[in-house]
Amino acid sequence: MASVRKTLLSLNAAIFIVAAAFSVPTVGPAYAASEIKYVVNNVPVTNYDIQRRAAFLKLQRKKGNLTKLAADDMIDQTLKQGEMRRLNIRMADTEVDAAYARFAKSNKMTPAQLNGVLDKAGVTAQHFKDYIRTQLGWNRVLSARFRAQGGTMSEQDAVRRMLQDGGNKPSATEYVLQQVIFVVPASERGSMGKRKKEAEAMRQRFTSCESTREFAKGLIDVTVRDLGRVLAPELPGDWAEQIKATKIGGATPVRETDRGVEFIGICRTREVSDDRVAKSVFQAEGSEDDQAGELDKKYMTELRERAKITER
Repeated sequence: MASVRKTLLSLNAAIFIVAAAFSVPTVGPAYAASEIKYVVNNVPVTNYDIQRRAAFLKLQRKKGNLTKLAADDMIDQTLKQGEMRRLNIRMADTEVDAAYARFAKSNKMTPAQLNGVLDKAGVTAQHFKDYIRTQLGWNRVLSARFRAQGGTMSEQDAVRRMLQDGGNKPSATEYVLQQVIFVVPASERGSMGKRKKEAEAMRQRFTSCESTREFAKGLIDVTVRDLGRVLAPELPGDWAEQIKATKIGGATPVRETDRGVEFIGICRTREVSDDRVAKSVFQAEGSEDDQAGELDKKYMTELRERAKITER
């Protein structure tokens, strides 16, 4: 969903304006203690978790009772993580680290400098990365719910939008893609490093989609899937940036997923402009944006109503 995908970096883009001036007061020893304050569906939320989130909210210049806001935030995060587990949505460390690095760069810092700011503020890099991991995964949860509810723009809506734009049809890049998956069962996650090396070796040999299956013949548990034609606005959010940055005949960087280790090859591309493109572009620009906030709110209300939340 277009608006949901913006949540991670744009929602908090102002957190480190002036880079918190690198003058955040050092946190005292009170942060060292840790005890359980809430139990959310049998998952503990400690006062240390809440303290770190309160420090995070302070960096965002949030007003009000930060401890109460932080507790609510951590309860919500725990509920989101539980729903991610239920849906088997798993964010790879490489995805989280890449988002962390992009955030640092957007605030004119290196990851090491960002580490320093977060540690000094009492947030810690790990807490922020946990937040990133949850935001990325929750985006996927919302996208899955949106699709399951049949969230699409009608052809009549697309025609109406074109008329508003003077009858002009937008254009978009159409990708022909191929996905290569080095399957790693959940019980064998310890062998991920070896599989990543195998996947990287194959990725480096990738020059076109015609030869992929030949390369995969001698490899164990490797799946090659032709994804067909995909318009740029319809690219999966977790792959979109990498696909757009990859040249024709090349392949995206290797990354870990809930299936194992994989990459996507770019078979060919072309610019297209027709009714299908108009519907896709307009839907990405507006239809989902209008519904994303409401869907998020409704979903969280459902999770809270079903949850068992105990305060200690």
